[in-house]
Amino acid sequence: MPSHYIDRGIIKWVPFSALNGYNSMLDEMKHRIRKTEKPVLSDDEYDRLNQNIQTAIINELEVEVYYFDKGYIKMSYGKIKKLDFVYKLLVLNTEEKIPAIDVISLDITA
Repeated sequence: MPSHYIDRGIIKWVPFSALNGYNSMLDEMKHRIRKTEKPVLSDDEYDRLNQNIQTAIINELEVEVYYFDKGYIKMSYGKIKKLDFVYKLLVLNTEEKIPAIDVISLDITA
């Protein structure tokens, strides 16, 4: 009798998901690999950042804000609503509050 090959498809990979914590361990490793150190800005970069903030506030322009958050560089988009000097926050019109110390760059998108 001739035997017929039957493809098991995805079933052959099931043993890997049966290992307790295998998928969560892979996700954690991927998460850790992408982490970076906080960039150190030069005096020129701080001056450019300050000028862009002033220009964006005065002219009510939309900006892209790149900031450091727990090992990752994130980006947010909007208009600067206010600078909170008491809590040292950059507040966007989307009500997002970014710690001023974590801002890496601010680009005007007009």
